This record gives sequence, structure tokens and C-alpha cells, in this order.
Amino acid sequence: MADPRPYSLQEDGLRLFVRLTPKSGRDAVEGLKPTADGGAELAAKVTAVPEKGKANAALIKLLSKALKLPGGRFEIVAGETDRHKQILIHGDPAALEAALRPWLATLDMKG
Repeated sequence: MADPRPYSLQEDGLRLFVRLTPKSGRDAVEGLKPTADGGAELAAKVTAVPEKGKANAALIKLLSKALKLPGGRFEIVAGETDRHKQILIHGDPAALEAALRPWLATLDMKG
């Protein structure tokens, strides 16, 4: 069974798993979604279109604001042209997890 957290700790930071919906009515983190393998991913929506990296940039801005971290610490490491993305947040893994967990606890699991 997979880990139900929408992230994994890495040597150089924290890898966040995200399902992005572009061309939405608003920019928002909608909650957590279960994945087919028993894991979870963050469900996010942005108003930007998925052209020339605009939706990806909007996602980074959204996460940066939500987590109160500089945008330069976020890097899309997988899924650049896919809805399912992996974002590496650079920094101390333990400190990032400590900051992320209370925020994640406020999000609902979406069916």
C-alpha cells in the first residue's frame, strides 16, 4: 500500500504530488485526492491556460503563497506537461514537513 501523504521527503527537500486543473474559474487548492495506488495528491486549480508554462507558473505562485515560501524554492521535477505533477520544494526536509503538515491538516480529502 502506498503512503497516503501527498509528499515524500528527499535529501534536498520535499517532493509534493499535485493534480493540477488549468483554465479554472479561480486559483485555489481544493483539497487532497486519493490516487489509484492508495496514495494522495494535492488537488489544485488555476485560471491560467496550459500554454508555455503559464499554468505551471500559476501553480508555483499559488503554492508559494499558501505555504509562505519564496517561489524560487519550488521546482517542477516531473509532469511539466501533465496534470499530475511532482514539485520539489528545496530546503531542509524536516523543516518543510513541519511547515506543511498543519496546512495539509486543514484540507479535506476529495472523493
